[in-house]
Amino acid sequence: MISFSKRAITLLALLFLSGFASAQTQKIEEGFDYRILPIAQPVEAKGKVEVIEFFLYGCPHCYDFGPELSGWVKRQPKDVVFKRVPVAFRDDLMPHSQLFYALEAMGKGDALNEKVMYAMHKENKRLLTESEIADWVASQEIDRNTFLATYRSFAVISKARAAKQMAEAYRIDGVPTIVMQGKYVTSPSIAGSKTKAIVVMDYLEQKIRKDKYKQ
Repeated sequence: MISFSKRAITLLALLFLSGFASAQTQKIEEGFDYRILPIAQPVEAKGKVEVIEFFLYGCPHCYDFGPELSGWVKRQPKDVVFKRVPVAFRDDLMPHSQLFYALEAMGKGDALNEKVMYAMHKENKRLLTESEIADWVASQEIDRNTFLATYRSFAVISKARAAKQMAEAYRIDGVPTIVMQGKYVTSPSIAGSKTKAIVVMDYLEQKIRKDKYKQ
């Protein structure tokens, strides 16, 4: 009986490992797990793997995908360039894009972007008006007047408008969306899950290197 139990345990372990290996080597298919833009967009960093996350502060799916995406970004080598682009599908969402670029201009983006999303999704703050945004930023020990001057600046408004045009050029119809090397598009909704999206990103990263960073 003891011998049979050992065989049974061994067999179950082998079956488990076989299934795990199969999952690890699951096929990644164009049209199912990712798609290719009909017109590739130019990349800024030549000889690098460019990764863009199109997102929206108020998007619950972006907030939910954040930890997995941040973990992926942290383990990337130096030839991977990651950036975020805010998407305003409507004019009333443009303040969020301005907030993003204002914080970036002040060198506060890395420190406060996650806090902005936490405030919106966990503390139910809308942050849609200039006053609401300025009040929240001031609560983060940032001078209100300095922030407003940056938020209203020509440079920040221009970047927010350019981001909207960029999203249109990339044909972004939902967020979060990941675009790699100006043409490969994936997301948790396209791939089927957050975990699968990360697997697809790993696959595309290796593909881009194999193709010598070509578009």
